[in-house]
Amino acid sequence: MSSRPSIVGPDAGPETPYPYQMEAKVISGFGRGSKELGIPTANLPVDDALTPWIAAIPSGVYFGYASLALPPAHPDRPAASDAAFHIFPMVMSIGYNPFYKNTVRSAEVHVLHKFTADFYDVPMRLLILGFIREEKDYKSLDALIEDINFDCDVARGSLAREHWAPAKGLVVGSPDVDGKLDAQWLVRPLE
Repeated sequence: MSSRPSIVGPDAGPETPYPYQMEAKVISGFGRGSKELGIPTANLPVDDALTPWIAAIPSGVYFGYASLALPPAHPDRPAASDAAFHIFPMVMSIGYNPFYKNTVRSAEVHVLHKFTADFYDVPMRLLILGFIREEKDYKSLDALIEDINFDCDVARGSLAREHWAPAKGLVVGSPDVDGKLDAQWLVRPLE
């Protein structure tokens, strides 16, 4: 992985065609993220009618922000906030996961925050800011896990810049960068 960059995208912020927006309720996936990989994922439906851009983008690993409308009783909902949505950094895979030989394209989001409980059926919004790498097959599960962990580091480092981060205090569990990224869509009220 030494040939892979540890930060992607220009310091000046996301470039066209980004950002992409995606919104749906979290659905159950294949059940491998937590069990096999130790990297839990929230799955969103891949629906061309809801997200027309998704069919045209390359399969691979992307990064940006996820916002979740966690219910008041959820143990991971920030206690000091009355906001409906809370923003977290994320890395995601859009594609077929060649290691697992999937035949259906999926969108699997790994929120870069430790959660103590699942959040199926919770509204999630994504602001996808950039591309990390194409999807690929692996010789072993350990190699896949190592690459995913590196993807997470790339996402954290790439988002910790002024033009890639929202205003200070908006992102849960992220370095407090006083950013300039417009994150209003992520926190607007549910319709």
